Amino acid sequence: MPETKTPIAAAIDTAAIRAAAKNMDDGAVTAGYRGNREQVLAMLNDALATELVCVLRYKRHYYTAAGLQNGSIKDEFLQHALEEQGHADQIAERIVQLNGKPDFNPDTLVQRSHAEYDAADDVKAMIKANLIAERVAIEAYRQMIERIGDSDPTTRMMLVGIMAKEEEHADDMRDLLA
Repeated sequence: MPETKTPIAAAIDTAAIRAAAKNMDDGAVTAGYRGNREQVLAMLNDALATELVCVLRYKRHYYTAAGLQNGSIKDEFLQHALEEQGHADQIAERIVQLNGKPDFNPDTLVQRSHAEYDAADDVKAMIKANLIAERVAIEAYRQMIERIGDSDPTTRMMLVGIMAKEEEHADDMRDLLA
């Protein structure tokens, strides 16, 4: 019995896909990649800087928040620091998948970050600084997602997932202020 192809399968040029796949030097970037890699890599490296600054800010707040009544707040700061580190790891890995180099240069980290570092000593000021930083990250990711559009679905999906977590973080900080 002859093999029948569905209309979708018939539209795919399997021979061309297989031939193009033999260019293994480009790793995950195939000939069909439609994104502007240089722009995407620049956005991702800025997002990486932002996540790293957020890790440092949350870690500082975790270690310096004082008082027996602040134990749950400290725990929240630590949890967020670990989640921000996970975001940084995801972004760095995606940069490498796109044949870029993740920029961890500490000399330029703060300048490239969308969010600011905070050295507050007051717990309420720490929470406010973290809420502002989360809101900055949410808007930055929203703009990146909009700019990428459908040209790079993998990066877009990753950023949507990270943005959703940043929204949770913002809610957590807002709740701590209440």
